[in-house]
Amino acid sequence: MNENYLDLFRTAFASRERTPYPYQERLASDSAWPELLDIPTGMGKTAAVTMAWLYKRGWRKGGRKADIDEATPRRLVWCLPMRVLVEQTQENICGWLQNLNILGKAGEGKVSVHFLMGGEQDLKTWAEYPEEDMVLIGTQDMLLSRALMRGYGMSRYQWPIHFALLHNDCLWAFDEVQLMGAGLATSAQLEAFRHEFPLAKSSRSLWLSATLKRDWLGTVDLIDQLPDFNALGLTDADRTQAAERLEARKVLHDPVLSLTPEATTKDGMKAYIEELSQIILEKHHPGSQTLVILNRVDRAQQLFQQLRQARTEHDDLLIHARFRPTERHRQNKKLNASTTDRIIVATQAIEAGVDISSKTLFTELAPWSSLVQRFGRCNRYGEYKADYAAQTFWIDIEDDADTLPYESQALQHAREKLVKLDDVGPGNLPSTDKQRPLSAVLRRKDLLDLFNTDPDLSGFDVDVSDYIRDKGAPGLQVFWRDFGQDPNKPEAQPGPHRNELCPVGLGQAKNIGKPKNRAWYWDSLARQWQRLDSEPRPGMTLLLAAANGGYDETLGFISDGQQAKKPVPIVECEQDEQNVSYGDDWRSRTNTSVLLADHLGNVAGAAKSLCVAVGERTNAEEVIRAARWHDVGKAHEVFQKSMHRCPEALAGILAKSNCPGPMKHSRSYFRHELASALAWLAQQDDPNHPDSKADLIAYLVAAHHGKVRMSLRAMPNETPPENPKKRFARGVWEGDQLPALSFDGEQNGEVELKLALMELGEGEQGRSWTTRTLALLEEHGPFRLAWLETLVRLADWRASAEEQKQGDPSGV
Repeated sequence: MNENYLDLFRTAFASRERTPYPYQERLASDSAWPELLDIPTGMGKTAAVTMAWLYKRGWRKGGRKADIDEATPRRLVWCLPMRVLVEQTQENICGWLQNLNILGKAGEGKVSVHFLMGGEQDLKTWAEYPEEDMVLIGTQDMLLSRALMRGYGMSRYQWPIHFALLHNDCLWAFDEVQLMGAGLATSAQLEAFRHEFPLAKSSRSLWLSATLKRDWLGTVDLIDQLPDFNALGLTDADRTQAAERLEARKVLHDPVLSLTPEATTKDGMKAYIEELSQIILEKHHPGSQTLVILNRVDRAQQLFQQLRQARTEHDDLLIHARFRPTERHRQNKKLNASTTDRIIVATQAIEAGVDISSKTLFTELAPWSSLVQRFGRCNRYGEYKADYAAQTFWIDIEDDADTLPYESQALQHAREKLVKLDDVGPGNLPSTDKQRPLSAVLRRKDLLDLFNTDPDLSGFDVDVSDYIRDKGAPGLQVFWRDFGQDPNKPEAQPGPHRNELCPVGLGQAKNIGKPKNRAWYWDSLARQWQRLDSEPRPGMTLLLAAANGGYDETLGFISDGQQAKKPVPIVECEQDEQNVSYGDDWRSRTNTSVLLADHLGNVAGAAKSLCVAVGERTNAEEVIRAARWHDVGKAHEVFQKSMHRCPEALAGILAKSNCPGPMKHSRSYFRHELASALAWLAQQDDPNHPDSKADLIAYLVAAHHGKVRMSLRAMPNETPPENPKKRFARGVWEGDQLPALSFDGEQNGEVELKLALMELGEGEQGRSWTTRTLALLEEHGPFRLAWLETLVRLADWRASAEEQKQGDPSGV
């Protein structure tokens, strides 16, 4: 046993007696990472990967005390198939880091842990520090949508940053891959593309499962690499050490009940719930824990209510994915608390990432891979050793009944296996023989098309849901507020805090948006909440009126007809979330005014330091120069009028102004970064001699707010100049003048801005903007190009923050 690893492991678990499994130590000590981790449920896969990552990154008790394995990326990304109780994964990892005295916040030089679950908090807490080691935790909905440049639950203008940081310098750990559905094929394709396209820093994937089949990863672009994949599984030494768990008895009984087609009616469902409730109460052992897993949220809610009526004195629990974080946190605390007599009703959300054990288990028929996970929540540690001590009961679902969210064929296949078993302990379970489900497959062209973050002409985005889930599209998020008839009056409701957001499936959301339950979405172009008059789309974040109901703190999100009209309790939290609008320049509204020339030099210096910190050498010169030119367009008359809108403003050409109150430019949609890019091209570009480096700098300048990227066109409803022959786009008019400006050793002469490159084909400025940006995408690839624009943006953020810190008399 590696003594250094043993000490790390025991310190993390605060136990000098605890010994890791041999496979856990091998994962840390072996020179190369495997691609596949084939380990039974309940044997510490989360600890194995996290401890190995820490060990290889040189972390020991108290700090980094060993050399870094350069093949181990800085960021460990835990991608979980289910939403519910990801808090348990976070709490476990934070506990280990705390015991090692290396847990910190981003920016402190330690190891930080972050949720990526929607809301702006998960941007502010981690993305600003790409040079630091950190653990990111999220569901496949949140993580894969961001890896596809269509991040759910976040501003579109931040998509490129998360895309860049999730494809460069990351170790992706896909947990319980048998539950991922379409997301599994997407994870494989993205890994293949990371081998095809250039990366700034190497990344890799690790797929974990108790029922793993190598062939599941054989997608069209990854299949040729499969023969080289390495798998890590159990050895005889592991089996000997884990014998108590692996040989645990779990008696399986014949079906106690069947879900029939009659359950599709209200009376039929009521009869099913009442009979199931009675059976559970009869089989439950007082003083022990019983776990009941149903396939649908609505059935779980009804069963829980029925059981609660019979067990009013007990602290039973309902667990599913349709709760707000505030309530989920309370559930997690209760779940981890020792209770001598409890019944837990749950959905399949409890199958992965939840470390609990029950003496009695009830489960509805489900696909075999799901059943294997459910069985792992009964007698998990082998603590019930007597024959018939731990018991498992299953409820059949007839072929012509409502089998959703599963397909009838998958249930038939599982039933054929179940009827042959009388014990479902780990040693008795047959391996899975099913094929990876057919789903949409992300191809090279699809990924490149997604790099353009502009919405389509309808104002919406390419729907990536088919690449993320195949059993019901990924849902959306809703939150509730108290307001009158219009959330924009007297002023627009602020954006949601993460703790307010409740995930909802599209099927459950079918009644959202109807006249009796109006929903609102934020329109960044119109700068206001707009009423939803169409079907909700995957990934949307919707505002609902609390007075209309739809949520209960104990039951979670409630579909129409289930006590839906009870007013929703409002989550008390700081409402500091800004609704991002296209024309916003909120980073230019500060407490301290800053001259533009000073700011440009400061950002260039921050870019230089950042390139050194993350090891960017290939294009460091272009990143630094783009940082130096990024805000030259702020010298534009429109921007300077906004800077000097109050008499207290500092004299001179400003980058930041301390004028109080909102800042609204005289031209709608004005984007200073477009003016900056045009000024750069006017002086550095030769239409007759294309220069990819000059184009790269122009792109990095234009893209530094995420609002001017691959395409260049006027915005909807944008006010044109009086001269109809003048081109215009994003508030910039052809013929606009920028004054001369000296900054950080460079000179921007007085320049007239031209917009011929917004036209297709060759023109007076040479190649069009679209031609140039597509050429850059082809040259650098999507992962590296996004990385470079992220470095410029982060340098701007860091320099701006330092300017305000230096200008604050308090020094804080």
